[in-house]
Amino acid sequence: MSTSDPIGVLGSGDEHRHEHDADPLWSESYYLDFVDEERGVGGYVRLALLPNQGRAWYWVCVTGPDRPMVAVIDHEVALPRGRSTEVRAEGLWADYTVETPGDHVTVGVEAFAVALDHPADSYGHMVGQRVPLGLDLEWETDGGTYPYPGVTRYEVPCRVHGEVLVGSESIEIEGWGQRDHSWGARDWWSYSWSWTAGRLDDGTRFHATQVELDGHQLYGTGYVQPKGGIMEATDQVSRGEVLGDHGFPTGATWQIADLSLELAPVSFAPVAIASGDGRLSHLPRAWTRFSAADGRTGSGWTEWNQLRSG
Repeated sequence: MSTSDPIGVLGSGDEHRHEHDADPLWSESYYLDFVDEERGVGGYVRLALLPNQGRAWYWVCVTGPDRPMVAVIDHEVALPRGRSTEVRAEGLWADYTVETPGDHVTVGVEAFAVALDHPADSYGHMVGQRVPLGLDLEWETDGGTYPYPGVTRYEVPCRVHGEVLVGSESIEIEGWGQRDHSWGARDWWSYSWSWTAGRLDDGTRFHATQVELDGHQLYGTGYVQPKGGIMEATDQVSRGEVLGDHGFPTGATWQIADLSLELAPVSFAPVAIASGDGRLSHLPRAWTRFSAADGRTGSGWTEWNQLRSG
């Protein structure tokens, strides 16, 4: 399968909210990340709507190799009304706007965040210095849109620009990132997985997802897209990682079709997720630098879903 169409096989309505079924784990997730290597800043946003639980999750994290993790992680946000994606909670306002389906979305955030002494502190009570945090960012599609096979989800490589405010600091962003949108039942506590996406210095974009149960791959998918070329999908994906303190990977490898990558985490911005029945998952998300076997380098984000209890 390949696609060069900016919306692939998707209709423009797929950019917006969807009708849900009765599954308590049904959710709709909007995820976006960015990296600006020159300014040493990266971050991500995730809005997850859980209508059958009467709540939403909102995560916004900004980090870098020479700055602390600054984050809002709230799993008890009121659901937006109607088909809106605007959320409000104590110390938080955020909105996600589809300006042009398949091509251009914007995110605005005004919040009080917490600056953590160590990223692993996000697995606990999030105790740290209270810091104003703001985002006014735009994600513009950089190539094709990749619909996952067999599930309702798609990935979009993007150019990212705008402004990030951290305390009294104003940072103009000109970088690269990824966004994805998914809807359906999503179980964070039964399967482990890893997800990665990035851009190499020659303009090549790539993504891969691998889902595992008891060490056996259940699902793998991804794509490689040369600059100006066709997005080529593949189910030939594999990975490995070495874990350090707090379960944070100290290094990893990905094979995505013919693309061989070494991963070096730059800065972590993890999240812990608890289920209603006491299960726990840790997501040691990381701004990652990539080195290809042929010498190309690049940046992006990687997520590991680590099951902690059952």
